[in-house]
Amino acid sequence: MSLLKLEKVEKFYLTGKVQVHALKGIDLEVEKEDFIALVGPSGSGKTTLLNIIGCIDKPTRGKVIMENIVLNEKSPDELATLRRYYFGFIFQSFNLIPVLNVYENIEIALNLKYPTLSKKEREHKILEILELVGLKDKKDLKPLELSGGEQQRVSIARALVKDPEFVLADEPTANLDSETGKNIVNLMKELNEKSGVTFIFSTHDPLIMQYAKRIIRLRDGKIEV
Repeated sequence: MSLLKLEKVEKFYLTGKVQVHALKGIDLEVEKEDFIALVGPSGSGKTTLLNIIGCIDKPTRGKVIMENIVLNEKSPDELATLRRYYFGFIFQSFNLIPVLNVYENIEIALNLKYPTLSKKEREHKILEILELVGLKDKKDLKPLELSGGEQQRVSIARALVKDPEFVLADEPTANLDSETGKNIVNLMKELNEKSGVTFIFSTHDPLIMQYAKRIIRLRDGKIEV
């Protein structure tokens, strides 16, 4: 049974006075432990689709169903709760908080989902995830004291510390050199296989496409068959 299902999803939005038809009748099923690459030219609808899957945006028409929950029928507060519990996000710009160190950046995400954890439990979980991404020795450094690849590893740790069902990654290797990008993709593939986390990428990166279990090609808001 699929973890998440999109049925005839359409999305319109306005840029100025122009109405853009960003998604046109998208049907998609996502299975547990999938490693999916959404690919296509700029403007094809990749990021819009990722945002709808991740409860950041709602479809104009159609349904998004997760565990028998119709997501587009939920209120903004209910969607925020679903994002907190089910999804981890990785962005190409990292989106780390510059005044906080590595440990604190991850702690914020953990506290959003598990606010009642004791200090000892929080520390154990954060150090465990930092060990997993190879940054335990950098926990006291600020983001600007890290390389681009290290910052992206922090964002991966921040996404995973919440034990999400899904990790949604929007061009996660776009700002990295090829060797660092390869290491990041290998890390995410390893986490997918060992931890069973479902990954969905919006990407132009051939390496992610090479590793993907499924490639979904988008053009002009439609899935190419």
